[in-house]
Amino acid sequence: MAKAPAAKTESKTIPNGPAASKEDLLRFYREMVLIRRFEERAGQLYGMGLIGGFCHLYIGQEAVAVGVQESVKQGHDKIITGYRDHGHMLAAGMSPNEVMAELTGRIGGSSKGKGGSMHMFDVPTGFYGGHGIVGAQVALGTGLAFAGKYRGDDSVSFVYFGDGASNQGQVYESFNMAQLWKLPAIYIIENNQYAMGTSVQRASSTTELFNRGASFGIPGEQVDGMDVLAVRDATARAVKRAREGGGPYILEVKTYRYRGHSMSDPAKYRTKEEVDEVKKTRDPIDHIKLLLEQAKATEDELKAIDNEIKAIVAEAVQFAQESPEPDPSELYTDVYVEA
Repeated sequence: MAKAPAAKTESKTIPNGPAASKEDLLRFYREMVLIRRFEERAGQLYGMGLIGGFCHLYIGQEAVAVGVQESVKQGHDKIITGYRDHGHMLAAGMSPNEVMAELTGRIGGSSKGKGGSMHMFDVPTGFYGGHGIVGAQVALGTGLAFAGKYRGDDSVSFVYFGDGASNQGQVYESFNMAQLWKLPAIYIIENNQYAMGTSVQRASSTTELFNRGASFGIPGEQVDGMDVLAVRDATARAVKRAREGGGPYILEVKTYRYRGHSMSDPAKYRTKEEVDEVKKTRDPIDHIKLLLEQAKATEDELKAIDNEIKAIVAEAVQFAQESPEPDPSELYTDVYVEA
């Protein structure tokens, strides 16, 4: 399939863009701003020493999780991703308070402070992690798709991974099984152009990652991941196919992370000019602001959302700071499942 064009947000109009109501656009704007402001605050808390371990921020990639989530049946479908996971959690409907408390290792977190940034779960929303091993979630997500098909419950497994993880061997083992058994799995490759410190051009002999399932007969397409509506529409088509028994599908979502790979990464492998150019011309929040401008949204409406999000994030920080650390006895809980 043809590559998706990059969104050019310096224009004052976006011709032939996907249709969406003003109400939908405002909701997408709210969800994307929540992720960005939450992540900005998480970065600050990490710098203050209030978040330990690793911390991978989702800033710049907000349109991906928000667009995909439009096709998710909450609590019915399954979502699984890697370690850059806070944005997926918030898009899935997890409480910002619980997510921030988990990041700071507090008992009020969704995993009682034991999962931290990379390993928190929230089964009620269908969020199965957060996984620190590169590519491991692809095999697990394929298993979730198998469980759904085995039970006949019409669920779909949304499996996120990055351009770096796309080179892992277990990814291809998973592709083979998924196509062999026609599993309802949507493989979402968040191609943010760089793995831990290497560009996709240097690490991958073929850079059109949506073709990675071709040898197994899995179709795919490339999507502009800086355009929430393009992500929404492509995901909806893939999910409809999966629910009707068509099997797995690959969405390579071209996006970009503004920060380093993790908080310890100075990102010297790319220029400041490159990052600034993406922020200026392709920012996903600026893009939806232009769509809202065309939809006659007012500045007051956007300011109201901005103020709401500011209060939500401030409350999440306060909740996290006031929540106690887990008792040492929690080390022995949630280890086994009684069956």
